[in-house]
Amino acid sequence: MIKEIITHSENETSGWAEELGKSSKKGTVYALYGDLGTGKTVIAKAVAKGLGIKDEVTSPTFLIQEVYKGEIPFYHFDLYRIDHPDELDELGFGDFQEEDGVVIIEWPEKAGGRITEAAVKIYIERISDTERRITIEYPDN
Repeated sequence: MIKEIITHSENETSGWAEELGKSSKKGTVYALYGDLGTGKTVIAKAVAKGLGIKDEVTSPTFLIQEVYKGEIPFYHFDLYRIDHPDELDELGFGDFQEEDGVVIIEWPEKAGGRITEAAVKIYIERISDTERRITIEYPDN
Protein backbone atom coordinates (compact mmCIF):
# COMPACT_ATOMS: atom_id res chain seq x y z
CA MET A 1 0.00 0.00 0.00
CA ILE A 2 1.23 3.49 -0.85
CA LYS A 3 -0.03 6.66 0.81
CA GLU A 4 0.92 10.22 -0.11
CA ILE A 5 0.48 13.39 1.90
CA ILE A 6 1.49 17.00 1.42
CA THR A 7 2.52 19.00 4.46
CA HIS A 8 2.66 22.79 4.37
CA SER A 9 4.96 23.55 7.32
CA GLU A 10 7.53 21.95 9.59
CA ASN A 11 4.90 21.91 12.34
CA GLU A 12 2.48 20.02 10.12
CA THR A 13 5.22 17.53 9.19
CA SER A 14 6.06 17.08 12.89
CA GLY A 15 2.42 16.62 13.80
CA TRP A 16 1.98 13.91 11.18
CA ALA A 17 5.18 12.14 12.31
CA GLU A 18 4.21 12.35 15.99
CA GLU A 19 0.94 10.58 15.17
CA LEU A 20 2.96 7.99 13.24
CA GLY A 21 5.04 7.43 16.37
CA LYS A 22 1.94 7.06 18.54
CA SER A 23 0.61 4.34 16.23
CA SER A 24 3.97 2.52 15.88
CA LYS A 25 4.33 -1.03 17.10
CA LYS A 26 7.39 -2.84 18.44
CA GLY A 27 9.54 -4.12 15.60
CA THR A 28 8.59 -1.37 13.15
CA VAL A 29 11.42 -0.11 10.94
CA TYR A 30 11.09 3.19 9.05
CA ALA A 31 13.53 3.94 6.23
CA LEU A 32 13.63 7.69 5.48
CA TYR A 33 14.67 8.71 1.97
CA GLY A 34 15.23 12.31 0.92
CA ASP A 35 17.81 14.92 0.07
CA LEU A 36 19.61 17.03 2.66
CA GLY A 37 17.23 19.45 4.33
CA THR A 38 13.99 17.67 3.43
CA GLY A 39 13.08 16.91 7.04
CA LYS A 40 14.28 13.39 7.84
CA THR A 41 15.52 14.39 11.30
CA VAL A 42 12.35 16.43 11.93
CA ILE A 43 10.37 13.26 11.29
CA ALA A 44 12.67 11.14 13.48
CA LYS A 45 12.34 13.56 16.41
CA ALA A 46 8.56 13.68 16.10
CA VAL A 47 8.21 9.90 15.88
CA ALA A 48 10.28 9.65 19.08
CA LYS A 49 8.00 12.20 20.74
CA GLY A 50 4.99 10.16 19.67
CA LEU A 51 6.59 7.11 21.28
CA GLY A 52 6.85 9.05 24.53
CA ILE A 53 10.64 9.47 24.45
CA LYS A 54 11.48 12.26 26.91
CA ASP A 55 15.18 12.67 25.98
CA GLU A 56 16.24 15.25 23.42
CA VAL A 57 16.57 13.45 20.11
CA THR A 58 19.48 14.68 18.01
CA SER A 59 20.73 13.59 14.64
CA PRO A 60 23.38 10.89 15.14
CA THR A 61 25.31 12.04 12.05
CA PHE A 62 28.69 11.67 13.74
CA LEU A 63 27.76 8.73 15.99
CA ILE A 64 25.72 6.87 13.33
CA GLN A 65 23.30 5.51 15.95
CA GLU A 66 21.50 6.65 19.06
CA VAL A 67 19.40 4.51 21.35
CA TYR A 68 16.63 6.02 23.47
CA LYS A 69 14.92 4.14 26.27
CA GLY A 70 11.18 4.33 26.63
CA GLU A 71 8.18 2.05 26.96
CA ILE A 72 9.12 1.11 23.41
CA PRO A 73 12.86 1.63 22.74
CA PHE A 74 13.73 3.96 19.87
CA TYR A 75 16.75 3.29 17.64
CA HIS A 76 17.83 6.17 15.42
CA PHE A 77 20.39 5.60 12.66
CA ASP A 78 21.88 8.26 10.39
CA LEU A 79 23.96 6.55 7.70
CA TYR A 80 25.02 9.75 5.92
CA ARG A 81 28.70 9.31 6.83
CA ILE A 82 28.87 5.60 6.03
CA ASP A 83 31.49 4.99 3.34
CA HIS A 84 30.85 1.27 2.95
CA PRO A 85 27.91 -0.86 4.09
CA ASP A 86 30.29 -3.29 5.85
CA GLU A 87 30.78 -0.62 8.52
CA LEU A 88 27.25 -1.43 9.70
CA ASP A 89 28.26 -4.97 10.64
CA GLU A 90 30.40 -3.60 13.47
CA LEU A 91 27.30 -1.92 14.91
CA GLY A 92 25.16 -5.04 14.78
CA PHE A 93 22.90 -3.10 12.43
CA GLY A 94 20.82 -6.11 11.39
CA ASP A 95 20.09 -7.01 15.02
CA PHE A 96 18.47 -3.63 15.67
CA GLN A 97 15.97 -4.24 12.88
CA GLU A 98 14.76 -7.34 14.70
CA GLU A 99 14.56 -5.78 18.17
CA ASP A 100 11.46 -5.00 20.16
CA GLY A 101 11.68 -1.28 19.52
CA VAL A 102 11.03 1.17 16.71
CA VAL A 103 13.87 1.89 14.29
CA ILE A 104 14.34 4.94 12.07
CA ILE A 105 17.06 4.89 9.46
CA GLU A 106 18.09 8.09 7.68
CA TRP A 107 19.95 7.58 4.39
CA PRO A 108 18.99 3.87 4.09
CA GLU A 109 20.32 3.76 0.54
CA LYS A 110 23.82 3.69 2.08
CA ALA A 111 23.08 0.37 3.82
CA GLY A 112 23.79 -1.66 0.69
CA GLY A 113 20.68 -3.82 0.81
CA ARG A 114 20.83 -4.38 4.59
CA ILE A 115 17.39 -2.84 5.25
CA THR A 116 14.74 -5.38 6.16
CA GLU A 117 12.06 -6.01 3.54
CA ALA A 118 9.53 -5.36 6.30
CA ALA A 119 10.60 -1.70 6.53
CA VAL A 120 8.10 1.08 5.93
CA LYS A 121 9.74 3.30 3.29
CA ILE A 122 9.13 7.02 3.63
CA TYR A 123 10.16 9.28 0.75
CA ILE A 124 10.36 13.00 1.50
CA GLU A 125 10.41 15.46 -1.37
CA ARG A 126 10.86 19.19 -1.01
CA ILE A 127 8.16 21.08 -2.92
CA SER A 128 9.00 24.53 -1.54
CA ASP A 129 10.72 26.01 1.51
CA THR A 130 7.83 24.87 3.68
CA GLU A 131 5.95 22.19 1.70
CA ARG A 132 6.89 18.50 1.57
CA ARG A 133 5.45 15.59 -0.38
CA ILE A 134 5.69 12.51 1.84
CA THR A 135 5.13 9.15 0.22
CA ILE A 136 4.76 6.19 2.57
CA GLU A 137 5.25 2.73 1.10
CA TYR A 138 4.06 -0.04 3.39
CA PRO A 139 5.45 -3.55 2.89
CA ASP A 140 3.22 -6.30 1.55
CA ASN A 141 2.50 -8.50 4.57
